[in-house]
Amino acid sequence: MNRTSLRSLALPAAFFAVSPIVLGACGGDREIEQPAPLMAEVPIVYPLALWDQDIEGETLLRVRVTDTGQVDSVEVVASSGYTAFDSAAIAGARELRFEPARRDGKRIQVWARVPVHFSKRPRPGGVDAQLY
Repeated sequence: MNRTSLRSLALPAAFFAVSPIVLGACGGDREIEQPAPLMAEVPIVYPLALWDQDIEGETLLRVRVTDTGQVDSVEVVASSGYTAFDSAAIAGARELRFEPARRDGKRIQVWARVPVHFSKRPRPGGVDAQLY
């Protein structure tokens, strides 16, 4: 199978663990409703060269979710050890959309940790990304 036909297959490739951990928000210690992902499919693409080599890994990201649910900043907290995985995780995370976090019913901006798993095997609770 050549690269072109492989890219056209809808294969599970990267798994985005949908369990953001809120790291901080402005103002006080009142309880915060965490942001919730809005997408069923995650826009994180498994790097083809690493897929072909059966290399797997995990990148832990820190993302800032705005009060409108957009991601406006992304940082790598723990690298996978592969630049291609880390770059793919950052690029995909910028496209994520969330139901914003809330405090006292008002939408707020928060930082959250988002683990991205690059694996050919499904993970329980993960959401499939696609190989393109």
